[in-house]
Amino acid sequence: MSKHRLSKKGRYIAWTTAGAAAVAGGLVLAQTSMAATTWPAQKTFTGRAFDTCTAPSQAAMKAWKADGYYGAAAVYVGGKNRGCAQPNLTASWVKTVNSAGWKLIPIYVGAQPPCQTGSSPEKITAATAAALGASDGKDAVAKAAALGMKAGSPIYLDMESYAVTNTSCNSAVLTYVRSFTKTLRAKTYRGGYYGFSTSSAKAIATAADKTDLPGNLWYALYDGKASTTTDWPWDPKLFTDHSRGHQYTVNSKETRKGYTLTVDRDAWDGPVASIG
Repeated sequence: MSKHRLSKKGRYIAWTTAGAAAVAGGLVLAQTSMAATTWPAQKTFTGRAFDTCTAPSQAAMKAWKADGYYGAAAVYVGGKNRGCAQPNLTASWVKTVNSAGWKLIPIYVGAQPPCQTGSSPEKITAATAAALGASDGKDAVAKAAALGMKAGSPIYLDMESYAVTNTSCNSAVLTYVRSFTKTLRAKTYRGGYYGFSTSSAKAIATAADKTDLPGNLWYALYDGKASTTTDWPWDPKLFTDHSRGHQYTVNSKETRKGYTLTVDRDAWDGPVASIG
């Protein structure tokens, strides 16, 4: 496994738990409906994207852009559970690669579920879920803003696999996610969420109460299909207004214009960062 999000060990456990072998308009409106708030226009990208935890060098990004296969890249802006160093990720790097034509997808590796297998530096508890969601949301906005990602940008909260059938655990996760997302929206950042189609993403997509849940869903389903529609696992009316991402292949070692990276492949039809 590539060293994404959690530690390498934690990422492996989460991936295997998820079964690696293998909202409606109201939600979209919810992400831009804070009272007395003027929202910047959404920056949308539709096409192929990749994610790899450590931001590649500027030279590698320039070469991969010239290759033309990908148009967007996810960047891991922060979070105590981020499982990689970021020697390249600076405001200057963001400005340079954006000027070169890359669209950027900010992702934040926040606190992880209390019932999740393995250890994480930051875990949710029922008692701390709301407060932790608020503090992590503030940190995520600060980290994104420091990189030059302006208000109106999305920030995708990374939630790895967990037993969604564990009612108390799932309840704590949803409390944390709601608090995180509400905090983002109060700062005029769009709420996004990354999770597995069989667990953490499923919890968001199928939640009966949609209050304060993210308006953009990035789901991991490793079926090799570069689509956000043909294999969408839930109600087709959910997340329809340029609000989806699909991570469809993991650990793809690719060489483009002389630079080799190990990436996860994504089909994208959703918001990306506004840089400036």
